[in-house]
Order: sequence, then C-alpha cells, then structure tokens
Amino acid sequence: MKILVCISHVPDTTSKINFTEDNSKFDSNGVQFIPNPNDDFGLARAMWFKEKQGATVTVVNVGTAETEPTLRKALAIGADEAIRVNTAATDGFSVAKQLANVAKEGAYDLVIAGRESIDYNGGMVPGMIAGLIEANFVNNCIGLEVDGTSAKAIREIDGGKETVSTKLPLVIGSQKGLVEESDLRIPNMRGIMMARKKPLTVVEPIAVDAETTSVSFEKPKPKGAVTLVSPDNLDELVNLLHNEAKVI
Repeated sequence: MKILVCISHVPDTTSKINFTEDNSKFDSNGVQFIPNPNDDFGLARAMWFKEKQGATVTVVNVGTAETEPTLRKALAIGADEAIRVNTAATDGFSVAKQLANVAKEGAYDLVIAGRESIDYNGGMVPGMIAGLIEANFVNNCIGLEVDGTSAKAIREIDGGKETVSTKLPLVIGSQKGLVEESDLRIPNMRGIMMARKKPLTVVEPIAVDAETTSVSFEKPKPKGAVTLVSPDNLDELVNLLHNEAKVI
C-alpha cells in the first residue's frame, strides 16, 4: 500500500500573531512553526500501516523552502520520502490542486490530510483532493483499518460516531482520535540522523489560478474586564447578561 500524508506548516499556537500591509498579510517574523496537529495524527496512523502492513509512506507539503524543517521532522519520525511543491500556499483550492497532482502522479492508494489546518481552519483541502482524483472520501476520521483494497473508517459526527466501509483509493481527513495521543511520534536522534539521508524532492507547481484571495485579517478583540455581581443581586446579573453580554 502506498500512502501519501499531506503535512501543513503552521504557526505554533503559543506564537504571537501579527499582520502587515494594512492587516492584509500574515507577519511570519519571530513566529515558531510546527507540523499541523491534525496531520500529526494522520502521520502516526500511516506509520502504523508501515510497521504492521509494510506500507510505504511519503509526506508532501505545498510551500517554499521555509517549510522543509517540517518535512524533515516527518522523515525523522519514519516517513520514507518527502516531496515539497515549490510554491507558497495561498487559497485552499490551489493547494488541493497541487496535492492532487502529486497524488495522481504517484498513484497512491491512501491519501491522509488533516481535516483542517490550525492557521486558516478552511477545512476544504481533503475533500477537494478526493474530488480532483476521483477517490472515496471520509472526513473527521477517528479510526481506520485497511484490508487489501477494502477499508473501514470511523468518523466523528454530531453526538456520536459513524462507521463506514469503502474501497481504495481513499482520502481521509484526519483529526485527534485517529490514534491515541500517547502514540504520536517524536523524532529521536537515530531518526534525525537517518532523515538526512532520505530523499526530499522539490517539484515545480502546476499552473493554478487562485479562486479566493484574503482581503484582510482581524484579531479577536481583547477580553473585557470581569464584572463581579453579588450573589444576592440576581436582578443585576440578569440585566448584565441581557443588555451587555446579550446571551439571554
């Protein structure tokens, strides 16, 4: 089985986020980048298939040279090879087109992409990839077993879980729960040394016209001061909840 794991290069949630050019561009200065957490769960499951079923695992990213440390980390965890599509990630459609092209050319049986990235939270790329390569698709995936060309997936739904059976080729949108958090991989020294010898191929992008463009960004407003209300003054509490917080 050939597995392609899509890896996003995203800001650490502890980083201070700022924007430039009249709040139209993300300012990456001083920002620490990490692999997208939803992708970490997908990569860990791919490594299970490699170790238990002899699958080969390729990781791919759409980005400039700055994203290569993220790919190297995936190689250190155990992926066999890495591919970087040499273009900046803009809108979800253009990213999906680049990843779909890699998936088609490599004839992968299983494509794993995080259900969404934690930077823009678009949540559109995995489904677009599936549509572009005409593969089956399971989003919000929290369980996956593969037997030959048959697959059984568990996905999270509102208030519960749904188990579905499907066939390869398959695209899944991975998330927390696909593996236990204790099964997430951390590169060790041996893996880091081996990663230096593994191939990281840079490919040029195909021509794609962006379908959407970010106009401006706005950070959340600072939280207001805490208002303390006496437990004996319920009328004041109701007034504040209704007229200020507007929750009742």
